[in-house]
Parts: sequence; structure tokens; C-alpha cells
Amino acid sequence: MIYLMLRPAESRDMRFWPAQPPSLRNSIDRYSTETANVVSSLLPFMAADMGLKQPERLLEMFAGQPQAMRVSYYPPCRQAGKVIGLSPHTDACAITLLVHVNDVQGLQIRRDDGKWLTVDPLDGALIVSIGDTFEILSNGRYRSVEHRAMVHPDKERISAAMFHLPCATIRVGPLPELIEGGTNARYKSTGYAEFIERFYSTKLDGRRSNLDYYKI
Repeated sequence: MIYLMLRPAESRDMRFWPAQPPSLRNSIDRYSTETANVVSSLLPFMAADMGLKQPERLLEMFAGQPQAMRVSYYPPCRQAGKVIGLSPHTDACAITLLVHVNDVQGLQIRRDDGKWLTVDPLDGALIVSIGDTFEILSNGRYRSVEHRAMVHPDKERISAAMFHLPCATIRVGPLPELIEGGTNARYKSTGYAEFIERFYSTKLDGRRSNLDYYKI
């Protein structure tokens, strides 16, 4: 696995960016820009869906488009049924864009009935996943996706996830417009730094590991 901070540009530490192959750094930079553009296109539609009268307030929370990337490699395992590639969890970010680098299945999401559903890779398609931050901001209208990664008995799997984050200065809590007129807040508010610190201090344990703490 390799995890890199991509945006804003000043967050990049090039010591950790692979120098080989020579085209890699430029490719990551271009991919970073294009996926950030996708999220910029999605946010206005999501704001409209939530009924926000001032969608620009949501966009302002993502000013500078903070973004990180994780590329994961899952080697084949003959006893695939006895191991998990990545334990069940939700993402702390707002929106994740995931691409299957090869066509090997592995991503599974937990349905409301508790059963796991395998997500079939689609060539050229991005998987859009909601994270904990956006569930809280939307006061539960958008639900953070619990997921895990499985391994294949004789095929390797590679995935690339782009995590899109709000500004570090925001408070993570239901948007004010969504709790007006008698609507109750379903989550507590906290500073973003405290939110992230708590996320990384808990073990991967599905939705319980982070979200339940903030529920009212």
C-alpha cells in the first residue's frame, strides 16, 4: 500500500512519491486534478438533493479540495476464504472515488440486512462512496458505506482510492440548514482535527468504530 497527500499542493512531500516509472508523478498529478473535478461536479447535485438554499456554503467547505490517495495491492492467497484483505470499515473522508486497476473482484459492501454484496469491477468506471464526514454533514441523508476488501485465491488485485476531504478548519456537524424548522440534529459536532484524530485512534470495526460515537 502507498498513501500520499495530493491536495493542496503544499501538503505534498515528494520524498514519498515513487520516482519510478518516470511517468508516475505526472500521471498522479493529472489523475488528482481530474478526480477533484469529478467531485466538484458532484457536490452541487448533492447540495440540491439535500435541499440546500445556498449550495455554495457546501462548496466552501471543500475549498482547495483536500485530497489523498491510497493504492492497495492484494497478493493472491491460496486460503482466501480464511483471510480478509482489509477489515470492515467506513472512510473518514467525505467522498471516495475508487477505481479497480485490474478486473479482479474484492470490494464488498454491507447491505442493510447485514449481508455482504460483492461489487463487480467495471472497466473505466469510478465507484463513488460516501464517508463518515458527509454522513454527519448531511445529518444522515447520505449514509457512509461500510465496506471491506477480500483476496482472490490465484489472482492479484490492485485498487486506487482517492479520498476527498473538507477543509481542516470546518466543524464536522449537521449543516445548519438541515436542522432548521424543528428538525433534530442526529449527530454531535466536533472540530475536524479532533474528528480525524479519533478516527485513526480507533480500530477498524465497521460503522461502530467511529460514527456511533457522534450519534445523538
